This record gives sequence, C-alpha cells and structure tokens, in this order.
Amino acid sequence: MTTTTRRKVGIAGAIVGAASAGVAAAALAKRYAVGRMRLRPDAEASERFGELRGRDRTLITSDSTALHVELDGPEDAPLTIVFCHGYCLSLESWHYQRRDLRDSYRMVLWDQRSHGRSQRASAEDSTIDRLGDDLAEVIDRFVPGPCVLVGHSMGGMTIMALADRHPELFGDKIRAVSLIATSAGKLAELTLGLPALLSKVVHKIAPPTISMLGKRGSFVDKTRHAGSDIAFLMTRLMGFGDSKNVSPTLVDFAETMIRATPTEVFADFYPALMNHDKLAALHVLDPVPTAILVGDKDWLTPPEHSKAIAAALPKAQLTEVPDTSHLIQLERPGEVNDALRDLIKRVEL
Repeated sequence: MTTTTRRKVGIAGAIVGAASAGVAAAALAKRYAVGRMRLRPDAEASERFGELRGRDRTLITSDSTALHVELDGPEDAPLTIVFCHGYCLSLESWHYQRRDLRDSYRMVLWDQRSHGRSQRASAEDSTIDRLGDDLAEVIDRFVPGPCVLVGHSMGGMTIMALADRHPELFGDKIRAVSLIATSAGKLAELTLGLPALLSKVVHKIAPPTISMLGKRGSFVDKTRHAGSDIAFLMTRLMGFGDSKNVSPTLVDFAETMIRATPTEVFADFYPALMNHDKLAALHVLDPVPTAILVGDKDWLTPPEHSKAIAAALPKAQLTEVPDTSHLIQLERPGEVNDALRDLIKRVEL
C-alpha cells in the first residue's frame, strides 16, 4: 500500500470513526433526554388509558367497509354527541371526553376507516369525502335524535366533508359542531415550525417519500419498534409541543395509537389531507352553534387555520388555548370538556 493510499484510508477511517462517535453521542443524548422525561412526576401514571369500553357495534358502509363503533352513556339521553378522531389516531383519543361526559350524555365514538379497529380501505377509497359519507351513515344508523358533532384534526375535516355532501343534516339533525385543531385547507403550505426555505424542501420531498414508504409499508412497520425513544420524542414534539409538564404516560398512550396505524394507511390518506379544501362548504355550519378550539403552539394545524374557519363562520366561537399543541383534547382535557359542555347547553332540549 502506498503512502498516499494509507493516508486516504486513514482519513476515511477517521471520518467513519468521528461519524460513529457522533451517532453514538446523539443516541446517548437522546436516551438521556427520554430517561429524564420519564423520571419526572407523572400525574397520569394511573390513568386508565385504553380501558374505557362501551357497547360495541359494527357498521357495514355502502362500499362494504366494516367500521368499529362504540356507544356509551345513557341510551335514553335526548341528545347524542358524535366524536370523530384524527389522522393516525383512533376513538381512544377521546379518552378524557368519554371519561368525563359519559355519565351525562349519550355518545357515539367510531374508528374512521383504516384506523383503530375499523377495516382497511383501499387507497382509492381513502379520501376525506368518503369519510364524510361514512359519518353520514354512522349518524343514520346510530343517532336516533338530534346530535352534536365533535371533530379533531382529520375528524374536523370529516365534518366539513359531511357539510359539503349532506348539508340537509345541519339544523334539525345536527344541532351544533365543535371543530378542534383542524383546517379547512392549505395544509400543503404548513411550515411545521421550520424556516421557510427548509419547509419548501420538506413539502417537495414529502409526497414521493411517503408514497415510497407506503409501497414498502409491511417492511417499514417491522422496524417501528414498540416504545422506541425516537417515536416517543417525535410524538411529544409534534403532539404536545415543547410543554415541559406533559405526562410520559400520556405521550406513550398517544404514540401507541400512532404506531398501531399501518404505514400504508398513513401514506394512503396523506394526499387527501394535503388536497383538502372545504372552505366553501363552511357556510353550511353557520346556522348551528359552532365552537372552534386550537392550541396556540399547534404546528400541524396552526391557529391561522382555525382563524380562517372562524372568519367564514362569523357566529362561531373561537378559543385559542395558550401553551398547547395539536393533541389538545389530551393535553388540555379540562378546557376542551368545558367548551363542549358550554356548546351542549346552547342546544340541549
């Protein structure tokens, strides 16, 4: 081996060694950070996440997809609350609302197609409009009287799709609506808290990258190890922002729901979310009381999106919750539940 070759090998070895040391140091720092978070006092350590159960039902939709539905609360209640969960979540994301409202109100909670315990749908049928049709069928089957619709994130978009495709339901059947941390459109313009230039790059590479991951979904899912530090940190950051007091048990609960959503489902719904635009349908909600809630630190559906919805609905009530991120119904259940109670009082029979 020549002197020049030995020098190149030595330099390459040094680079690899430095890179390996950097990766090891980053992994150690990440593990240390997660360890410190888990050692903090945890007020939710004994919370019964995922243990609340109702009366199980199955709805076979008009396109032959089996949806998992749970009924809870008193059957003879004059008003029903229908909860629509968000992207990569499940009906379990309404844990605190279900826990605190089930004694007083009849509730319908359902897993949107391809989520939770509902049947997987094809990519072609993974659209926001189809979710709106699903919601119409859930209401027709399981809501005997008037109801209040509550939607978080993609669930709010589902309600907007319902308004677009079934406007006749709003007023007599649907007496009020709550739109929580959601958007009427332009999700493809989100900065995700990144500098403008970096955000443009992310949006450019995201669609083909997510499409590629979807095509290799089975392989990718095998690498999504349960309880990984990276998954914990990502869920904490994107779902709960930079809150210093969020419960590690709560973060684990949210991460479990996200991890249970197959990568193919994540990829199938991504184009529908990015192309979502229902601003023109919001006028259908104007005759019914509408409560809009958003966290001021929400990176996924920022306050500007809720303000745009409120601008289209002059009679709606907009609440911006301070120091709160995207999973507001889990992070600030007291504020969300109080807002829902106030909304329900406006339409109670």
